[in-house]
Amino acid sequence: MFTEGDFIKFIPYGKQSISQEDIDCVVDVLNSDFITQGPKIEEFEKALADYCDAKYAVVFNSGTSALHASYFAYGISNGDEVITTPNTFVATANAALYLGGKPNFVDVKLESGNIDASKIEEQITEKTKLIAPVHYSGNPVDLEIIHEIADKHGLGVIEDAAHALGAEYNGKKIGNCEFSDMTEFSFHPVKHITTGEGGAVLTNNDEYYERLIKFRSHGITKNNLVNESPGPWYYEMQDLGFNYRITDIQAALGLSQLKKIDKFVERRREIAKIYNEKFDENPYFDCIVENDNSLSAYHLFPIILKDEFKNKKSIIFNKLRESGLGVQTHYIPVHTQPFYTNLGYDKNDCPVSIDFYEKEISIPMFPSLTDEDINIVEDRLFNVLKNI
Repeated sequence: MFTEGDFIKFIPYGKQSISQEDIDCVVDVLNSDFITQGPKIEEFEKALADYCDAKYAVVFNSGTSALHASYFAYGISNGDEVITTPNTFVATANAALYLGGKPNFVDVKLESGNIDASKIEEQITEKTKLIAPVHYSGNPVDLEIIHEIADKHGLGVIEDAAHALGAEYNGKKIGNCEFSDMTEFSFHPVKHITTGEGGAVLTNNDEYYERLIKFRSHGITKNNLVNESPGPWYYEMQDLGFNYRITDIQAALGLSQLKKIDKFVERRREIAKIYNEKFDENPYFDCIVENDNSLSAYHLFPIILKDEFKNKKSIIFNKLRESGLGVQTHYIPVHTQPFYTNLGYDKNDCPVSIDFYEKEISIPMFPSLTDEDINIVEDRLFNVLKNI
């Protein structure tokens, strides 16, 4: 694999943007009295809730932990079905399995990779309890339509917004939970802001908030006690929770990063505009369609190969890697994974998601990508495609 020091510049599909200011904030915490379970965690949660205009934010040690906690807080348990998309990282579906629930996959739209809201109702059964849409690539789903379906059938909605911090729907930030019960974010290094590993759940519901807080710390609380407290040391384990706590070190980095989120998203959108102009009407691939009532945060920039190049994806992908572009595929449909087929899922279900997977390639998209880098991406991309 190429590195910066090699004769061909390697450009990854995504990477973190860490400044000296971020480093200084982390060092300050390392020199303080609290490096975990201290004040920075609550500061980060308040800043995140304020940014998204939500009542509460609860931060976790990973996006996966946040998803697990949100499904728990909503009350997913044995036999409950969770409707979601196969075009996502496995954690979105796995979180239902952790609690004894069952993911029920609904196909996607080829032009966006997002769940096809028009196909949700036909998948609702008497066991369905929750809809968990994914804002794929940072492009918001049809939230209002999904909310209407959920309300009609008495279901909850939890947004998997791991790709969508800073995105907007109907002029409001994703995470405000206007059309959902909870929203989950991820702070993995390739996401819009990073805490190394980390995640969060936002909600406007007091009960869900209390359950989230308990769940991330072994199910333990000092509030709303069952027994009379004998003293200030007393606590109760009321749920079977986990150690999903984030550290003050991570929270300090998240706070510093969050101050730059609008600039990060603005640059991602600038890059997407340049890409879209450069790629307009090219004969090889199409680009994701952004909804009219949304502003994508462009966590990813997927290109969708046209039908005549679909069977050459492997060759194209490998040639792009050889050229120094760190392209990736997002995602292998969850229901086709061996673990899921062993559970009885049919790998031929959701044919549009399979078609999407067979055509999709994610090209470099991150805020520190320079205009020169963008030109390099264009040159290498078209050079490979022309010679296939």
